[in-house]
Amino acid sequence: MSLARGSTAAAAAAAKRRDSKLWSETFDVRLGATQPLSPKEIKRQEAIFELAQGEQDLVEDLKLAKKAYHDPMLKLSIMTEQELNQIFGTLDSLIPLHEDLLSRLGDARKPDGSTEHVGHILTDWLPCLSSYTPYCSNQVKAKALLDQKKQDRRVQDFLQRCLMSPFSRKLDLWNFLDIPRSRLVKYPLLLREILKHTPNDHPDRQHLDEAMLMVQSVVADINRRTGESECQYYKDRLSYTEDGQRDDLIDRSRTLSCHGELKNNRGLKLHVFLFQDVLVITRSVTLNDQPVSYQLCRQPIPIRQLDLEDLLDGEMRVGGSIRGAFSNNERTKNFFRVSLRNGGPLQSHCFQASDAFNKQQWINCIRQAKEAAAQSGDFPPQTQQCLEKELGQQIRPLGGTTPSLRGDSGIGDEKGMWAGEETGLGMDGKEDLNSGDEAEVGSTGETLAGVDQALDTGAGFELNEGLTQCH
Repeated sequence: MSLARGSTAAAAAAAKRRDSKLWSETFDVRLGATQPLSPKEIKRQEAIFELAQGEQDLVEDLKLAKKAYHDPMLKLSIMTEQELNQIFGTLDSLIPLHEDLLSRLGDARKPDGSTEHVGHILTDWLPCLSSYTPYCSNQVKAKALLDQKKQDRRVQDFLQRCLMSPFSRKLDLWNFLDIPRSRLVKYPLLLREILKHTPNDHPDRQHLDEAMLMVQSVVADINRRTGESECQYYKDRLSYTEDGQRDDLIDRSRTLSCHGELKNNRGLKLHVFLFQDVLVITRSVTLNDQPVSYQLCRQPIPIRQLDLEDLLDGEMRVGGSIRGAFSNNERTKNFFRVSLRNGGPLQSHCFQASDAFNKQQWINCIRQAKEAAAQSGDFPPQTQQCLEKELGQQIRPLGGTTPSLRGDSGIGDEKGMWAGEETGLGMDGKEDLNSGDEAEVGSTGETLAGVDQALDTGAGFELNEGLTQCH
């Protein structure tokens, strides 16, 4: 997960924002109630208006993705129809879905611009979100194919021209394709904001409470199914150099806790996967125009037999030499060690993360996996003792690192989708997709810490708790 730094990032973020307006700017006092609206009711109307405005922006962006990207690339034969179908997935089917909600919200709006009831609209419409399951489940394959096609000069040129055009608002194609998922994880937040300003005795309250439970259930289900789809995708991309590397723990895995690039103590780049019960160390391999595969270069390490050690900066062996504890050499920073103890010879692997934050994410994720394995029982005695020692010294989770769209993580408190899923997005679910800034929620000043960065943006880490990828 990258954090926005300096004025350059701020300027880029500003370029991605749409002009926005408040509900109060659209309210016609002359047609309104004879009694002034209370501050709480004004905030409620602002939250409802934000929901509707976000739908309008979403519909416009989905249509733009089809008109400005999909259709021209098909017409110009920049990509085949089959490739475009894989990359864009079921995006077409989402447009009428959101047009429907937008139309219903518009019909419920009074002549003065206020809206009295939205709960019944949402309880009737929210089950339609199940249409997101195939779209979100396809995203990991879509991203992989898009990255692969970007090596084609014609594709590169077309996408660059689009990026430089005003219509793109400096967002690339993947930003547009990721907009539906970003919007999906905002619905619990938007509903919570409306609920926050809806009195308990308001006629709309019961329907809104029901809608909140419904959206949490729908998002949790999409979360789980998408996590399983991503896990299966990477399992299929694993390449074994010998049969002895195959492990039933990999085959049985249904969730991918995290994965990303790490270096060993000699600077060799590795791609490491932490499945629910096993750590897999690989090297990424690209052959011709084929998708990336991941070749195992070590025996998989069962989580139950894995020992974890956080290494202080400066104490790591690098390239065969020993650096002093007070060395300023960057190459000796951000290391941690994993070891396998199974009664035989000790197997130890030292990994270097890209920075201190990335390292902490890996350590937290591995510790959580060890804790989950310990709680499931049948733990080897010596490893159980080591785990208890580790957990006793566990570092407190960092703020804004909630994992995302895997399993049921964070749904109860409106967090979680695709590895650390609260993004630095505007509440319309699109703007500042990769900014990592905190985004203000509605009119409350409540902030969302930056969380996910589309699927694999290259910062080296992807976190999945069971739905954030955290890079």
